[in-house]
Amino acid sequence: MRELAERLGVNPNTVAAAYRTLRERGVIETAGRRGSRVRPAPATTGREHFRVDVPEGVRDVAQGNPDPALLPPLADAFAAAAAEGDRAPVLYGGTPVEPELARMARAGFDADGVPEGPVAVVSGALDGVERVLAAHLKPGDAVAVEDPGWGRTLDLVPALGLRTVPVGVDDEGPRAEDVRRALEAGARALIVTDRAQNPTGAAVSAPRARALRAVLREHPEVLLIEDDHGHGIVDLPLHPLAGVTRHWAFVRSAAKAYGPDLRLALLTGDTLTVDRVSGRHRLGPGWVSRLMQRALVRLWAGGAVDTAEVAASYGRRRDALIGALARRGVAAHGRSGMNVWVPVPDETGAVARLLHAGWAVAPGARFRLAAPPGIRVTVSTLADGEVEKLADAITSAVGPAPARSYD
Repeated sequence: MRELAERLGVNPNTVAAAYRTLRERGVIETAGRRGSRVRPAPATTGREHFRVDVPEGVRDVAQGNPDPALLPPLADAFAAAAAEGDRAPVLYGGTPVEPELARMARAGFDADGVPEGPVAVVSGALDGVERVLAAHLKPGDAVAVEDPGWGRTLDLVPALGLRTVPVGVDDEGPRAEDVRRALEAGARALIVTDRAQNPTGAAVSAPRARALRAVLREHPEVLLIEDDHGHGIVDLPLHPLAGVTRHWAFVRSAAKAYGPDLRLALLTGDTLTVDRVSGRHRLGPGWVSRLMQRALVRLWAGGAVDTAEVAASYGRRRDALIGALARRGVAAHGRSGMNVWVPVPDETGAVARLLHAGWAVAPGARFRLAAPPGIRVTVSTLADGEVEKLADAITSAVGPAPARSYD
């Protein structure tokens, strides 16, 4: 440090302060006498390695995919969109957002109580979350995340050089007191899944939304990001939190309802946030394919997905499995979406025993930071005749236990 201070012509205390700032922001790490080194920036924390290889003949309820039978056909919508593109090709410098898609998206946001704001199009919910975080935060900043929560979000935050602060979750969403502690400890952003939370199926209730908004009013400078990836597959009402903090973003994905390969999500937020996201997007990919945007317009306009029917289908399967487990003395959670979360005393053993019994489930380690062990079961393709067999297998693997939370 003294050598660097002399070379730069500054006070040694200035260099020491700079090193301290770099260390606090996670840019460098200090190794005693070996000095300080720039930390590597891996693309992932390795959470994706917590997965089960599914042998032939084993029933896979681990992947988290929607039921293909409930996805709409796409051919006609894309053919019509392509024909429109043939008549009026989209060229460089064109409008990045399909006007009719923006209008329909804004109408949907208004109907659900999402505050007024411009609309942008991004390549899926996680792409939107990443762009909003990058628009406001610096390496080393802390982000409050749900725990258990979406594994890719838990990977994304550290991959951006940010720090995760776990927030406990119950069936009604993030716990308000946990959020308060995280924000008081210095978290600069909060990511909330409004409905169909992955992996627990939690959905933010009206009372929980009021409690969370009250906490956020105490921290108006915190960046709020809401993920409504369950739009189109849930029948529970939305209770948005947006509008309390100065900067916020709300992301609504089309992947769960219309197909994972439809890499498109609508994003709204305060003007500065959306402007930063859109401006940075123009410097990279430029825009999300207008062909895809026009196809989604046709899918929405034509009522390609019966939301009530899809939500009811997933709800029946969730309720059937949760009920079957309850009759066997095993507690499980899942208010919305396509997943059921089962707390277990021994995660590794439960996954192994279920695999031996012919069922592949997702290990909870993919979704946890500080939360206790659990397993995630995706019920999207679970047939009526499989529910009791799966409940028997889970009971044998984890053993009946008194009702317990997953925090």
